[in-house]
Amino acid sequence: MKILIVKTSAIGDVIHTLPALNALRRKYPEARIDWLVEEAAADLLIGHKALDSVLVSRRKAWIRDLQQGRVLAAWRGFADFVKRVRASEYDLLLDFQGLLKSGLFVGLARAKRKVGFGKGMEHAEGSYIFLNEPIPPVNMDQHAVIRELLLLKAIGIECEEVVFALPLGEAQREKIGELLAGEGVDPVRPLVAINPMTTWETKHWRNERFARVADQLLDRGLAVVFSGGPQDVSGIEEIRAAMTGRGASLAGRTTLKDLAALYERAAVLITTDTGPMHLAAAAGTPVVALFGPTAPWRTGPFGEGHKILRAEIPCSPCLKRQCPQKHECMEQITVAQVVQAAQALLQGGS
Repeated sequence: MKILIVKTSAIGDVIHTLPALNALRRKYPEARIDWLVEEAAADLLIGHKALDSVLVSRRKAWIRDLQQGRVLAAWRGFADFVKRVRASEYDLLLDFQGLLKSGLFVGLARAKRKVGFGKGMEHAEGSYIFLNEPIPPVNMDQHAVIRELLLLKAIGIECEEVVFALPLGEAQREKIGELLAGEGVDPVRPLVAINPMTTWETKHWRNERFARVADQLLDRGLAVVFSGGPQDVSGIEEIRAAMTGRGASLAGRTTLKDLAALYERAAVLITTDTGPMHLAAAAGTPVVALFGPTAPWRTGPFGEGHKILRAEIPCSPCLKRQCPQKHECMEQITVAQVVQAAQALLQGGS
């Protein structure tokens, strides 16, 4: 049996689909299972023990080529990828993405059954037109992990246990150990990771507040390390400059697998609502998650042992990237609340 999973992005969404992948592998231990994903999240899948192949779409690179006038290069890249997708005829294709950008590949792929949620799902963008086996929509106010598993349940595949099984190896764990040692992090002290940056303006919490949280944790005898991508380095350096103590930073120096190894090593992660939040939860690390415009019951850290901080105000969650209310939902979260939540998780509470 040949199965193709289509979940192209983003990092958190790909992580949410890993339990469905593992459920498929348990159901069909001898099947060939491939996954179509965009480049940004591919590192989470390459080497995963439940996958046979990862088909990496370089959609953003193709768009960049078009914008810069390299039309032929964009077309060749896209055409070569489509040829690779169509090289196999699948018995089952599962569209977990449900967007037009994924629907295009669903339509182009060769598969006997093309399964996904039908008309009525929020943000579906009409992608159901590419399916030949649409599944009735489900309630969006369930966690994304549960929604993905309900798609499987609709075609007779049960999930008895939610397993992420991130593809981590000793190479990543050793690298993180070396990076932390290079930053002077005391291996004896409990480590708190802080992932402060976000791509949504409305999800952001003030840099100076993160600085105060980090200082208070240092004062309590804990080690602190900041994480983030290359685009987050300047913001994290602003936070570190505002501190009285010294927090380490691995921003811009880790792959997604490295980041998972860092979170696996940390006692707690403090974070806004971002992909790394889901990565830490999948790695089994307790999370203090700061929520404002988004809904934690839909996309919070999955599982037990986490702490959600959010202001109970009428306009939250608005699911908007810009706010006319001066970010009140994030402003009402205090430094004391974050520090107390981290301490509670360090002591085994939730």
